[in-house]
Amino acid sequence: MTSFRRRLLPTALAALLTEAILAPAFAAGPPGETAGSATGSYLAGRYAQHQDDWTAAARFTAQALAADPDDQALLRRTFLLRLGEGQVDTAIGYATRLLGEQGEPQMALTLLAADALAKGKLDEADGYAARLPADGLGRFITPLTRAWLATSRGKTDEALAALEPLAAVQGFGALYNLHAALILDLAGRSEDAAAHYVKVTDTEAPLRVVQIVGNFMMRTGKKDEARKLYETFQINNPDGLLVEPALDAMAKAPSDTRPVPDARSGLAEALFDLGSALHHENADEPALLFGRIALHLRGDLALAHLLIGDIVASRDHHEEALTAYRLLAKDPLLGWTARMREADSLARMNRNDDAIAVLKALSAERPERTDAVTRLGDIYRYAKRYDEAIPAYTTALERIGAPQERHWPLLYARAMSYEKTKQWPQAEADLQTALTLRPDEASLLNFLGYSWIDRGEHLDKARAMVERAVELRPRDGYIVDSLGWALYKLGDFEGAVAKLERAVELKPGDPTINDHLGDAYWRAGRRNEARFQWMRALRNADEDTDKAGIQAKLDEGLADRKAAAK
Repeated sequence: MTSFRRRLLPTALAALLTEAILAPAFAAGPPGETAGSATGSYLAGRYAQHQDDWTAAARFTAQALAADPDDQALLRRTFLLRLGEGQVDTAIGYATRLLGEQGEPQMALTLLAADALAKGKLDEADGYAARLPADGLGRFITPLTRAWLATSRGKTDEALAALEPLAAVQGFGALYNLHAALILDLAGRSEDAAAHYVKVTDTEAPLRVVQIVGNFMMRTGKKDEARKLYETFQINNPDGLLVEPALDAMAKAPSDTRPVPDARSGLAEALFDLGSALHHENADEPALLFGRIALHLRGDLALAHLLIGDIVASRDHHEEALTAYRLLAKDPLLGWTARMREADSLARMNRNDDAIAVLKALSAERPERTDAVTRLGDIYRYAKRYDEAIPAYTTALERIGAPQERHWPLLYARAMSYEKTKQWPQAEADLQTALTLRPDEASLLNFLGYSWIDRGEHLDKARAMVERAVELRPRDGYIVDSLGWALYKLGDFEGAVAKLERAVELKPGDPTINDHLGDAYWRAGRRNEARFQWMRALRNADEDTDKAGIQAKLDEGLADRKAAAK
């Protein structure tokens, strides 16, 4: 959905939304004199929030609020935290307490309007929407909310007029056209709806737009146009399964079911769209809030569940992410994606065997696909189970047949596994094949060039490869180290020192780079500095470091140059 999100919500507007929603509440100071131990709860809540633990933050902040219930800033913070952790009913209670204060929180009004719509209390919903401002955050939320509330009463022209201000906001044309089309579609004004739908599919459209517009085309007898839309999406997303159910359904009679069947679903869609766009811009806190309200309106909005799962997974709250992903396991559209992300969360929880079981099942289920078996290889490799990674990657490559440029990372990953298992000829072959697909990829140039240098092979060619890698990524410490090591192997010790010093600046804690710099210092006659670097290498040593070799250099220094060059 990348292209649509960028058109939907420019980065500057994402920052504006984040500031408008969160800054007034999260800038709150500690409770006043009456707080007593509440200050400790407040500080604990701030710390928990800083650690992205909104559940603990909400609990501590609520304790602080109980001691100082009239603190409006603290009340705002507690409201947002409860909403963010998914305690929507509790958040509604806090939202009602925030009404009447100067500058009523727009997110509170949005939640209350949505809740009233969900309960069929349209007059109440209209009352909350009428209090939404037309500036700041209101430039985006107010037109959408009022438009869908008007739609709930069957007032299509009033809804379109309410939505119109959104069209004037730079970067929101796609969102305006999508929701204008949905409103017109619900009113049975198909020709007018089609004129707006075409404006959101005139460039590469994301999944949700393809879903909605394709469904409209099928319902209005435009089967060929629907097929073209689905097939274009599939061409642009060759590894995806996302439109496969729609293509399969084309052989059947078109369904009269709309993806957005009523005004309640329409407002849920609008809030999801805002949340999705914000998530793309890494504004996850407001994105989470919009996602929660969208699900309160429409609990079966699968993409909103996926959005919530992705946001909490990005915060390392993987148990909660697993809950969201597993809700979608049988979803015909998103089931595969959700199960892949379930495996990722399991792996990040160090539950590798569980992740492997999920990926093996996926790989067996769709033997023509490569994503699950490739991820399986990655998990084996990250766990240093290289002998098991290699056959997984090999299976993926066999399924591909003739690799294309986009498959170079797969060859690169198998080469790393071959190298770790002392199968250099196979690793070398994979790297050379990958370079034919992607000749200017710095990672490939560095890996093959460095390996040749370290083995004393093809030194001139290897040096040229690493120099090119440094040109491509001059701030990558590992690549600069490779060039320094090439110069060392070629006997240019002064040149090696200059490059290796730069590499240490970029990666000061890496034991291998410090070890290399120590060697270069020694050859350049700077013995004390050499020993200092070797000691740094030992202090930062990991399990792959040759500790005995470094200690031997500290004890005895390096052998003569002739021996070193062999």
